[in-house]
Amino acid sequence: MNSETVVIALVQTSCKSQPAENLAKACGKIREAAARGASIICLQELFATLYFCQTEEYEPFAHAEPVPGPSTQVLQELASELEVVIIASLFEARARGLFHNTAAVIDADGTYLGMYRKMHIPDDPGFYEKFYFTPGDLGYKVFKTRYATIGVLICWDQWFPEAARITALKGADILFYPTAIGWASGEQSADIRRSQQDAWKTMHMSHAVANGIYVAAANRVGTEGELEFWGNSLVCDPSGQIMIEASHHEEALLLARCDLSRIGFSRSHWPFLRDRRIETYGELQQRFLDK
Repeated sequence: MNSETVVIALVQTSCKSQPAENLAKACGKIREAAARGASIICLQELFATLYFCQTEEYEPFAHAEPVPGPSTQVLQELASELEVVIIASLFEARARGLFHNTAAVIDADGTYLGMYRKMHIPDDPGFYEKFYFTPGDLGYKVFKTRYATIGVLICWDQWFPEAARITALKGADILFYPTAIGWASGEQSADIRRSQQDAWKTMHMSHAVANGIYVAAANRVGTEGELEFWGNSLVCDPSGQIMIEASHHEEALLLARCDLSRIGFSRSHWPFLRDRRIETYGELQQRFLDK
């Protein structure tokens, strides 16, 4: 393996009602990934809890915790022991009555490198996240880890090309998306389900192509309440090809070998960054361009 190659791992699991059980399960998967040669390991969105955003209730706020806090402390010790980078999406309690959907990034020596707070917050049937989460206020972030410079965005962020672009422009070699996405149980036809999932895959592939980087999404799996999470965690290379993809209904530990030198190759052959007309994009700051 050359010096520019890094093995990444995506953890795709189902979750239970007890956060301690989910944390223990995640730690077991991290150990397994490290044993199989992974250097950077990404957990799914809100891995420590069930996806509580299906309804608007007050009880789930009890699961929020500081970041850094108890869960990150456990993961920092594990990262240091195994010499791996860990990306962990958590329900952050920032202050009394102020909460975020937050990804913590821990380096291979156990150092807490910082956090990314989810910027785009959905409010759809079964995904009532605006009730729980304040939009992120840290901007788009990259983290210089021992093995690679990585960017982190979270789930709903993956539908916004601007977020991927800015993260890539800040130097991300690999863009990770902790994710919790699925279908409402029994509501959609097979054709609609297929088209939704295909659109989701296409977005990741397009982010990889447009920015010339690796893109990795770690989704959860299983049925929780009225939602059937569709799994299919995946890794795309800088040409937009899906390198590896998980099942849509089974737990999985997905490993991919990413040759970072391919970023330069891709960007030199498809020089989108060179040819950007940045002076013409000011209108993107408008909500809509009314005539």
